[in-house]
Amino acid sequence: MTRSIRAWVRPLGGAAILAILLWQLGTGPFLHGVRMIDGWALLAASGLGALTIVCCAWRWSLVARGLGVRLPLRSAVAHCYRSVFLNVTLPGGVVGDVHRAVRHGQDVGDVSRGVRAVVWERAAGQVIQIAIAVVLLFALPSPVRPYLPVVTAVVAGCALAVVLLAWVLPSRARPALPGEKPGEKPGEKRSGLPGQERSALPGEERLGLPGEERPALLGEERPALLGRVRSALRTARGDLRDGVLARRAWPGVVLASVVCVLAHLATFVLAARTAGVTAPLPRLVPLALLALLAMSLPLNVGGWGAREGVAAWAFGAAGLTVSQGVATAVVYGALVFVSSLPGAVVLLMPWISRVRRVPVPVPRVSTPIPRGPAPVPRESAAGG
Repeated sequence: MTRSIRAWVRPLGGAAILAILLWQLGTGPFLHGVRMIDGWALLAASGLGALTIVCCAWRWSLVARGLGVRLPLRSAVAHCYRSVFLNVTLPGGVVGDVHRAVRHGQDVGDVSRGVRAVVWERAAGQVIQIAIAVVLLFALPSPVRPYLPVVTAVVAGCALAVVLLAWVLPSRARPALPGEKPGEKPGEKRSGLPGQERSALPGEERLGLPGEERPALLGEERPALLGRVRSALRTARGDLRDGVLARRAWPGVVLASVVCVLAHLATFVLAARTAGVTAPLPRLVPLALLALLAMSLPLNVGGWGAREGVAAWAFGAAGLTVSQGVATAVVYGALVFVSSLPGAVVLLMPWISRVRRVPVPVPRVSTPIPRGPAPVPRESAAGG
């Protein structure tokens, strides 16, 4: 599947989910959720959104500092506000994260490290959120509780395999090709007089002009690919060690991620209460966790799609109504959008600054030159 097709599949998948919900339920749950929003809910959601943004910015600055990239907290807060606003207004749900990663990389002169800092910051937040979700879903009754042991075992096995691969594969050296010494690179000059080229391998023909590099042997593409994989794994292991798991970074990363998850949960509970859902918290929190986990799926249009579908299913499976799930998800999306509006101001600030710097032309006004009294004719003066 090409990149352009994947870019279209994500928003189309979210739009398809919303279309199915509208076809099955009508516009009633959507309009009911919007009508129930009041000023107090918007104010509370804005406060929770600000807390979430500050924690995300702090986590990002910690990871970036570990990777050797300078990122002040004030600048990180502005970038995160703009990122959230772009995420909730553009299809895909990740455009804002891509924008802040590339923009910060360009600002510091190292796009690769800037992108890796955002990737590891987001990954750390997702891991903490999944861990909290697993614990709470095991402890509280939920529709997915019977399937949790199998899902947890599969996820833990995949994570363990990735960790072992990252530790073992980079330390393995490439096996020597026939006629090569261990550790010798393909085409490298070796023992003999200075400047002497190596002898041809069995079955290998010297093609081209003298001094031209030999063509790649059959099977050398695989070692080259493995070399790139090892290099990527070495970089990932170094980033984890220095950016996420460093002694000065990981306590803040964990604390910021936990506060972010709790703030998201509080916002979802606020949305449920605003939509008129009166279920107790032990029954509502697992449903909120499932809806929040669904938001990480790339099937949405500005955050809308998978969240509403999973909320509708989870509320219905928990004994509530599907309409309540959709209305709660709609209210949550509206509250998050309002709390992200400061990001629109951050997005427009460069344009406003450029407009202010443009000089305003001042029209020239010609001032008449004052003239003295009219001269008296000489004849008149003599006759007097």
